[in-house]
Amino acid sequence: MTNDQLPASASVPPPEASPTPPPVPTHATVTAPAPPPAAVGAHSFVAAWLLSLLLGILGVDRFYLGKVGTGILKLLTAGGLGIWYVIDLVLLLAGLARDADGRALFGYEEAKRVAWIVTGALAALWIVGGIINGGIAALSTSIGR
Repeated sequence: MTNDQLPASASVPPPEASPTPPPVPTHATVTAPAPPPAAVGAHSFVAAWLLSLLLGILGVDRFYLGKVGTGILKLLTAGGLGIWYVIDLVLLLAGLARDADGRALFGYEEAKRVAWIVTGALAALWIVGGIINGGIAALSTSIGR
């Protein structure tokens, strides 16, 4: 039976033209708005990094950045038993540390590579020194018996 032989009530209406859906955005077509440039403060990245590296366990880096309250807490807890010290050092090295007013530290882009290299070298020396010290302690204990 063809459409010509079907009664009028049984005929199938022709499909309506549907509008084409909009293209699905891909990673190439989606552009996020650029973040506003971070305001740069008067505090030096190099100074904050050195203070954090050498005296961060005492909170001196926090005092330098104008964060007196957390500086006192860091001082009283010995850098959060070392955990806070490491976190602050990594935040500084990653360029995420800000002063008390939320401004970025100046000089980060110029000094970040040297800071990472020096910090990594000192961490490696610290680890090797600990291994050597443990070996010497074990050797002296076995000789003393």
